[in-house]
Amino acid sequence: MGEAYVGTPWIYVDDIIFDGSSHAVVSSFAEQMSREFEMSLMGELQFFLGLQIKQGPEGTFVHQAKYTRDILKKFEMGDSKPMTTPMSTNTALDTDEDGEAVDQKEFRGMIGSLLYLTATRPDIQFAVCLCARYQASSRTSHHQAVKRIFRYLKFTPELGLWYSSGSSLSLRGFSDADHAGCRIDRKSTSGTCQLLGTSLVSWSSRKQASNPVLHSRTKHIDVRFHFLRDHYEKGDIDLIHVVSANQLADIFTKPLEFGAFTRLR
Repeated sequence: MGEAYVGTPWIYVDDIIFDGSSHAVVSSFAEQMSREFEMSLMGELQFFLGLQIKQGPEGTFVHQAKYTRDILKKFEMGDSKPMTTPMSTNTALDTDEDGEAVDQKEFRGMIGSLLYLTATRPDIQFAVCLCARYQASSRTSHHQAVKRIFRYLKFTPELGLWYSSGSSLSLRGFSDADHAGCRIDRKSTSGTCQLLGTSLVSWSSRKQASNPVLHSRTKHIDVRFHFLRDHYEKGDIDLIHVVSANQLADIFTKPLEFGAFTRLR
């Protein structure tokens, strides 16, 4: 029998990111943490989990240019012909049961890599989510659609998210849906995005669920409806119809031609 160890437990943390409203606040926090724990300050954040961060007096730019080039090389798309949009307006994916099956492992790997990239590339969100629906039984047509996304990334490897230091704190949200766009079940795709001033802070693209029968699980719909209606009547929020030309969420619901796509992007 060995002797029981009695002492102070050690906890090792690999990375901690912290931010503050001023350099003075950041320095004060770092000093306090250094007095309490053995730690090394790596300086201003520049790279974290595949995200590249550029900070300056005018704002912060977050992108994944290195990661983009890495996955282009990984899936042998580095020498592919660039494309100006992630998906053609003529693309209409379905199960394609008569199509030739492709390597499921590779296809899922491509989808997984692209999904991680959507953390800073909302412009590919719709195309990636559409292709991801066919991971269970991917065909050549699905594979070609995914390769088109990679060819678009070859054309735009440096794009990312810009957060201006001079942006206001006004919150705006956009919501849109296509009309029964899915060829299989005729469900619509909903797209949303929220901006704090000029900074995009969240976005989504998803196929609508089918709820033909109301039951207890859909009570949250009533709750949200009444919540929004009450705040609208109080004047806390304003609901405005947005014409298609200015509807930012349109980019999350369907493939768009080059002009409309780049303008909304």
